[in-house]
Amino acid sequence: MAMEPRTTREKLLSLYGHIKGVKKDIANMHDCIENLGGKIDKIYWVLLAAVGAVAYLVIDKLIWSWPQI
Repeated sequence: MAMEPRTTREKLLSLYGHIKGVKKDIANMHDCIENLGGKIDKIYWVLLAAVGAVAYLVIDKLIWSWPQI
């Protein structure tokens, strides 16, 4: 069980420790979000390339199977 702060000074120091911990958590969360953004960008480009390749194949198939005049 945690000790309860008895004086105002102890309470302030206790709160300061909590605030410091929250700041560290926010900084870590910010770094994780930045890293996640890079991964999402990579997935986006892979999907875009895949859709482009399929579109190219469909258009190519349509052009070569079009009846010649």
